Amino acid sequence: MGKNYAVILAGGSGLRAGSAVPKQFVNLSKKPVILWSIDAFDRIKEINKIIIVSHKDFIPWIEKRIKRKKTRKSFIIIPGGPTRQESSLNAVKSMEFRDDDILIFHDAARPFVSRRLIIETLNAAKIYGASAAYIPLTDTVAEISGLDVKSIPQREKLFRAQTPQAFRHEIIKKAHGIASSGLKTATDDVALVLNAGYKIRMVSGDPANIKITTAEDFLYAKILIRKM
Repeated sequence: MGKNYAVILAGGSGLRAGSAVPKQFVNLSKKPVILWSIDAFDRIKEINKIIIVSHKDFIPWIEKRIKRKKTRKSFIIIPGGPTRQESSLNAVKSMEFRDDDILIFHDAARPFVSRRLIIETLNAAKIYGASAAYIPLTDTVAEISGLDVKSIPQREKLFRAQTPQAFRHEIIKKAHGIASSGLKTATDDVALVLNAGYKIRMVSGDPANIKITTAEDFLYAKILIRKM
């Protein structure tokens, strides 16, 4: 029976939040954003190991803080690549995995991922091979070209993507192989897997599972912490 590996993606520069360091390393309520994500997966007994993908300059920083913590899981920390796709590939190649192992990818900048969402994404990947979290759009959206409105897509069919995204190792490995051959590239792992011809099972996301990108996101995150 395969094991479950959490992959925390923290390799981006992420300076849009107005700080001197990437947003995932900035304190949120006295704890760096990345540690919120790590702690969320560390609490899940179904997770066997955590793989952290970081910019090489911040690996010592992460190692130091993990050593201070009483973690339940074993960790490895690996360097990321210049793109999200390459960082994901580094995780896929970081160990000797079984084909039926599940890799569940999560953005380090999403600090409030819930147990419910992690477990449902894992379970869907075990059954269907690939799964990802989405929440429905509440606003009407428009396709714009230049300054002209070209169309109003049906909102009922459009969803906002979140992480986690989970895949059987054999599927995500094959998807990266196709992308590496120069056929197609993608901005996230779901796009890679779709490009490789696989289906993705949707899991209902969580409005609180926000991605911190701007200074305003930090303010909203602080409000969520008070509510929680």
